[in-house]
Amino acid sequence: MFAAGWSACFIGAMGLAARDMKIALPPDVTVDAEVDLGTTDGAFFLQARLNVSLPGVEREVAQALADAAHQACPYSKATRGNIHVVITVV
Repeated sequence: MFAAGWSACFIGAMGLAARDMKIALPPDVTVDAEVDLGTTDGAFFLQARLNVSLPGVEREVAQALADAAHQACPYSKATRGNIHVVITVV
């Protein structure tokens, strides 16, 4: 549930970033969020991977949108500094 919410929120944040950058998001934008629950030394931790797909958008522009979304998305803000997050433009 957390991954699904983060994915939807991240897409919304990319929409805001695209508007600010005057870029049109493709209709088939996707964010595949994967959140893992792990353990180390008897303690639990989370880690996440967000795979961002923006078909037809140049890689540099897509990366800039993903970076801006990561700064604005409430899920990203809530987890910043608390869990390891990798964002990949695919």
